[in-house]
Amino acid sequence: MPVDRAKQHHRDRVAETLRDEISSMMAGELADPRIGSAFVTEVVLNPGGKSARVFVAVASGNEEDSQTTLDGLAAARGYIRYELRERMGVRHAPELTFHIDTSADVKDRISVLLGRAERRKKASQAAGRVSG
Repeated sequence: MPVDRAKQHHRDRVAETLRDEISSMMAGELADPRIGSAFVTEVVLNPGGKSARVFVAVASGNEEDSQTTLDGLAAARGYIRYELRERMGVRHAPELTFHIDTSADVKDRISVLLGRAERRKKASQAAGRVSG
């Protein structure tokens, strides 16, 4: 089945606009003290465009701070959707769900594992040179 590139491009543009607008709101307009030092890393818009998952990274990395930030964003969801409708000039803004972005943790873990594998490889090569 061919991919409709125009629809995909439109979805990508809408997701990028959502990311920018939500980021600017989090930076200065949301007065909730529960929303600490956090930023939007990615917005994934569902194919129908009626809902979107917003991935947020919390600077502290503390699980308690992450949950508090999610609670604050969930409480501000209605205001954020209203502002998105006004700023984007659309009739309907997607339903938003907020999630903690753990991709940085996964990336760090992969780096550690690759580093271990590289050290083992070098150690086995060095041992092969000494015995051979």
